[in-house]
Amino acid sequence: MTPTDTRLHRSELAVPGSNVRMLEKAPDLGADIVMLDLEDAVAPADKDQARTNIIDALREQDWSRCSVSLRINGLDTHYCYRDIVDVVEQAGEHIDTIVIPKASGAGDVHLVATLLTQIEDARRLERRIGLAVLIETAIGMVKCEEIATACPQRMEAMIFGVADYAASIQSHTTSIGGANPNYSMLTDPDEASERESHWGDQWHYALSRIAVVCRAYGLRPIDGPFGDFNDPAGYLSSARRAAVLGYEGKWAIHPSQIELANDVFTPDAHLVEKTHRIIDAMKQAAAEGKGAVSLDGRLIDAASIRMAERLLAKLQQIDARNAGAADAAEAPRRAAAGD
Repeated sequence: MTPTDTRLHRSELAVPGSNVRMLEKAPDLGADIVMLDLEDAVAPADKDQARTNIIDALREQDWSRCSVSLRINGLDTHYCYRDIVDVVEQAGEHIDTIVIPKASGAGDVHLVATLLTQIEDARRLERRIGLAVLIETAIGMVKCEEIATACPQRMEAMIFGVADYAASIQSHTTSIGGANPNYSMLTDPDEASERESHWGDQWHYALSRIAVVCRAYGLRPIDGPFGDFNDPAGYLSSARRAAVLGYEGKWAIHPSQIELANDVFTPDAHLVEKTHRIIDAMKQAAAEGKGAVSLDGRLIDAASIRMAERLLAKLQQIDARNAGAADAAEAPRRAAAGD
């Protein structure tokens, strides 16, 4: 069985398994990953039908233009085991990752990983299914490192689930993933006795902890939802904040957020051009026997080259994905023309 792949994760579109129309549209909407949801977006009375809908969609539709993840129900529910067994047994070859909600410790990861191994062996699946976890509870945040190291063969990503995390820590919040004017400080009065309010980011600790743990153990940190899909500026601000902290992508709860996420987490042209210049400068330095060299008045060294190589690798993935999408879009025209 082949190991899990490193995959693009700029945008992850959440699609409720109970929404057949969205399931039909999802593969063609441009998201790097489509997350088929059996958990929070599906009412208890619809769980069984949603599972059937997802199995049908996986088997009948072309998912070659994106990666596919499946968010199962929590391990503390009676829906969970059927989510894994039914969907993976009947359509496991089309699933790239399983998303474990409300991960609270290594045991959660081991349980799902063990069940997956048994199904993969029984069904003789040729490709290992990866795992991603949602860190969205206080205990999950406390045990973040334990969770990250639970199953190195399968673990791929950690996602910050801001809504449930806010509930878990009993935070007073005004929006899912957005700013809160109450998380602020007043300056001292100035000469006119005026004071300014400086907003803070109430999620900075959680985001930073997940990013550091992920990078320490080779996982991808992914930012969770931004609830107001009618506020693209707010979404962009939230995504840019995550990108600065080292995140590789963000959830999209509405198709309009996909392009925003892809833009934020795709390196801009200026950065790409500078990266190529760093590579060229370091090659020249190596030819001259130098370990470091300056570029535009700044020192670049071995650390700079490692950063540049990672960025170029991501660019190659993006280019390959774009080329594949273009080929898929052109295929119907070629078929109609008899090419």
